[in-house]
Amino acid sequence: MLPRALHHSRPSPGHPERPERLTALRDGIRRSGLEPRVELLAPRDATREELLRVHAAEHIAAVAATAGGARQFDADTQAGPHSYAAALKAAGAVTDAVERVLDGRLDRAFCLVRPPGHHAEADRAMGFCLFNNVAVAAAHALARGLSRVAIVDFDVHHGNGTQHTFESDRRVLYVSSHAYPFYPGTGALAETGRGEGRGFTVNLPLPAGMGDGEYARIYRDVVEPIGRAFEADLMLVSAGFDAFGGDPLAPMALTASGYSELAAVCLAIAAGAAQGRAVFVLEGGYDLRGLAASGAAVMRALLGDPTPTVVPTGRAIDPLIAEYRRAFQPYWPILRG
Repeated sequence: MLPRALHHSRPSPGHPERPERLTALRDGIRRSGLEPRVELLAPRDATREELLRVHAAEHIAAVAATAGGARQFDADTQAGPHSYAAALKAAGAVTDAVERVLDGRLDRAFCLVRPPGHHAEADRAMGFCLFNNVAVAAAHALARGLSRVAIVDFDVHHGNGTQHTFESDRRVLYVSSHAYPFYPGTGALAETGRGEGRGFTVNLPLPAGMGDGEYARIYRDVVEPIGRAFEADLMLVSAGFDAFGGDPLAPMALTASGYSELAAVCLAIAAGAAQGRAVFVLEGGYDLRGLAASGAAVMRALLGDPTPTVVPTGRAIDPLIAEYRRAFQPYWPILRG
């Protein structure tokens, strides 16, 4: 994914969503000695049919029209001469990874892509995102006949685009842990889905300052039981690394060990009905050292290496866990215990 993704230009000097993010992540994996243990795959373009399952034709045309030129979609989101090509590769890489995992050609995958995707809505780009890579891949999995797809999003920003794509669809479980109130302003606890999809959107809004212990407790006590009860055929993870302590865009305090714990929970869920089938997809993460360390930690988890022990935080977080349980017990009886 690197060569084409690196051509997706940054909106302006100093902008956090820059090509160096992928270089840092790849270098972190290489320095950790993990690269010889993985298969490196070249991405393909997403097809128009795949994009249309999620995005309006007008939006696809608007992004395509930027090829060779430039457009400012909003204050944060710009496309340069090569951004359309990079966005096609990003969505195509994730969809191809899902294909390979479902066909048994891969056990798991980690898609190092940019631009990121989870903010992209059906009809507009936003939050650095042009196409919604994870949503396109999830829709493709459903089109292939899967009954249930789980998406866990641990980016520090709520994935508004992914939620809105599937909030009326009970075949998709969307779980997001994110700072709140924070950009993009969505993801309140009360947003639980619509119509037949009510209860299958699980938003876990977090106050600032949450670290490894708090995240571990939330994921073990809330995310894992819901995920196991859903019995997904496939696990997709929007892997944003911007909850890392020191990230310039976020107020959280995760370490690389914390990210390893989140990955371990997601993989434990996938080990059930999904038979281990999981695809992790890069979203945010803007501290280069944190991105390198955390990405390598997640890769170790994907390779089945032992993960560092993270002790879940005790009673200080009890009120927050109780609030989550009250909100979701009507939909997930497993939380009543």
